[in-house]
Amino acid sequence: MGDESGPGARRTWLISTAVAAVVAAIVSVAASFDGAGAVDHVLIVAGSLALAAHRVAPRAVLAVTTLCLSAYVLHAHPGTSAALPVVGAVHTAARTGRRGVAALASAAFLGAYLATGPTSQEIVERTLLLAGWFLCALVTGLADKNWQAYLRQTEQRALEAERTREEVARRRAGEERLRIARELHDSLTHSISIVKLQAGVAVHLARKRGDTVPPALLAIQEAGGEAMRELRATLDVLRDERPPGRIPDLVERARSAGLAVDLKVSGTEDALPVDIERAAYRIVQEALTNAARHAGPAEVAVRLEQVRPGHGPAELAITVDDDGRARPDRPCTAGTGLTGMRERVTALGGTLHTGPRDEGGFTVRARLPLGAP
Repeated sequence: MGDESGPGARRTWLISTAVAAVVAAIVSVAASFDGAGAVDHVLIVAGSLALAAHRVAPRAVLAVTTLCLSAYVLHAHPGTSAALPVVGAVHTAARTGRRGVAALASAAFLGAYLATGPTSQEIVERTLLLAGWFLCALVTGLADKNWQAYLRQTEQRALEAERTREEVARRRAGEERLRIARELHDSLTHSISIVKLQAGVAVHLARKRGDTVPPALLAIQEAGGEAMRELRATLDVLRDERPPGRIPDLVERARSAGLAVDLKVSGTEDALPVDIERAAYRIVQEALTNAARHAGPAEVAVRLEQVRPGHGPAELAITVDDDGRARPDRPCTAGTGLTGMRERVTALGGTLHTGPRDEGGFTVRARLPLGAP
């Protein structure tokens, strides 16, 4: 423990020094009544103040305290108060697992006290009392050590239980995703497939008869195919936590559908976390869908950038701007798409701003922290 540093270690050192000074003062006052001289007070102060280093070097403290106070006992023949620093050093040594050394120091100090030639009454009243003190110091030191070990084991068990709860929660979440995926597959996939099939049959029959194919049928057929692709992507996300696709591929599909999209990516060379990548894909997808539906003939700029604001954690900045028909004086009502986008960003601990731009058009700006939410 000699390499401890910081405010906590300094505070502990100050407390230990203050306690050692109090012990030295108590024993010195008691020694004054026993007629102790200057040499005795030096031995008392040296042995007591050594207790300040009990956390750093408990064996050295035990040796210094025992030698100084034993010398004081042999020189001045004091009362039992001289044992106070040694009892503290014995307790500290026993708490750190040095039971044999602590017992040896206790026996050495008692031997020094007996060497002063006390009377039979003093042997009974004082020596046995000192022996009891040292026995208590050894026992409490061992109990303190066992209690610390028990606390460490309890903390480890609590951490293990927390990890187990997290694993169970993740497993249950995965099972729930699979259940939802099965339900969606059994209900929506069948219905959408029937709609797409019937539209395809109607288109085929119209062309076979030489009739003009109604645009509504072609739109239904195309929308059915797109809905099937989106549903499959959603089911893949529910079955697996991987992102449904890459944003460049998403932008290319939007361009092929007639939307003018400019994509710029900067500062994201490192692989993004799976949840961040999935959320970014959905945000850009929803923003492009809204632009295609509501912006009219507009140009869309998509920007992805990894930024580090100030000294905070890194973030993924997502910006989707269009120059469409939206105006600040005509506020729009957030639909299901924007609401879901906000919920997704909030769940990751990020921020989202959506609304008309001052220069015209609509903007979507999201910040997603790349650390744990």
